[in-house]
Amino acid sequence: MTNITELEKDIIEIKERNRRVESDKAWETSWTRRALIFVFTYMVFMIFFVVAHLPKPFVNSLVPAIAFVLSTLSISFLKRIWLKYIYK
Repeated sequence: MTNITELEKDIIEIKERNRRVESDKAWETSWTRRALIFVFTYMVFMIFFVVAHLPKPFVNSLVPAIAFVLSTLSISFLKRIWLKYIYK
C-alpha cells in the first residue's frame, strides 16, 4: 500500500509535468515562435536564392516564408477538426 508521502511525491511530479506540458503548448502556439519561424525561413531561402543567383532574392524569399507561417497558423484549425471528427 502506498503511503501519504509517496502520494504527495506523485502529485508533485504530476504538477511539474503539467507545468512543462503547459509551457510547451504555450510555446507551440506563441507569436514569438511564429515570428522566429518566419525569420529563419526567410533567411534560409534568401541565402539559397543569393547563392543560386536567382532574381530578386530578398523579395522572392518572402513567398516561402509567408507560406510556411500560414501553414503553421492553419495547423491548429485542422487539429481541432481532426480531434472532433477523427480522433474520438
